Amino acid sequence: MQTIAPMWLWFTFIAIVLVSLFVDFVVLKKQGSHDIGVKEALNWSLVWIGLSFVFNGLFWWAIRDTTGSIETANTKSLEFLTGYLIEKSLAVDNIFVFLMIFTYFAVPTQFQKRVLMIGIIGAIVLRTVMILVGGWLLAEFHWVLYVFGAFLILTGVKMWWAAGKEPDLNDNPALKLLRKLLPVSKNYDGENFWTVENGKKIATPLFMVICLIALTDVIFAVDSIPAIFAITSDPFIVLTSNVFAILGLRAMYFLLAAVASKFHLLNYGLAVILVFIGTKMCLIDIYKVPVSVSLAVVVCILALTMLLSVRYAKPASK
Repeated sequence: MQTIAPMWLWFTFIAIVLVSLFVDFVVLKKQGSHDIGVKEALNWSLVWIGLSFVFNGLFWWAIRDTTGSIETANTKSLEFLTGYLIEKSLAVDNIFVFLMIFTYFAVPTQFQKRVLMIGIIGAIVLRTVMILVGGWLLAEFHWVLYVFGAFLILTGVKMWWAAGKEPDLNDNPALKLLRKLLPVSKNYDGENFWTVENGKKIATPLFMVICLIALTDVIFAVDSIPAIFAITSDPFIVLTSNVFAILGLRAMYFLLAAVASKFHLLNYGLAVILVFIGTKMCLIDIYKVPVSVSLAVVVCILALTMLLSVRYAKPASK
């Protein structure tokens, strides 16, 4: 797996992530359990998006300095931006599932922050491993691209078919298995994952939630990582765009949770994006779609579905 990024940029990226996690997990922890309002979520979302754009600017400068080519720097930074936008967009579907899980288990808002914080660390570790494995597979076996492409097309079709339907956690096999394996308390014990009842240590509903969040991370990583490989095969761009999209996931959740009902058609747009990316990947040896075109298509689809969602409000359920 070859990358155009110089080694010092790898270390810079790692340092930025560690500092970001320190701020998000240590400094914010001092706030304790509290409800996160729309204003706070919006402010933090803007901070994470701004940080991503600053890093992309640094990336552009590093590539220009390393290669001496502004054209190459423009192309690579555009790949990062496109990958970041795709991962950020697909994270929306992830967030809707989080919202469903929190609603099903009636998780108090002030406890959701800790679950999401743990989920972010797990997602970063998981995606790093999967990206390295995926990059190695693509480097050794070119035909894997077609497998990834076909998988994305099928996932997009499935997402379109499921859009608008209310998912039911009661039929979730993972949840059924967890309940068989572990005795679970009916009540929460603060932010604890374990509690003691009748002298026995048992799981709290919050432990069940974190297990389902982890499972969701795995499922969506399988969907989203092949999508970014359709844009670039550079492991540095794939990894950094993924991680920066994940870093803002917690703030993005609380922001979208407040306005989720306004964008009820968004899943249809995400389904079209997956089919487009999968088709692009399958045609890569016949025609390589320019990165600028991919970015324009993704932005237009997202804008259109959000506009239509606002224009045609979701009918009230009877």
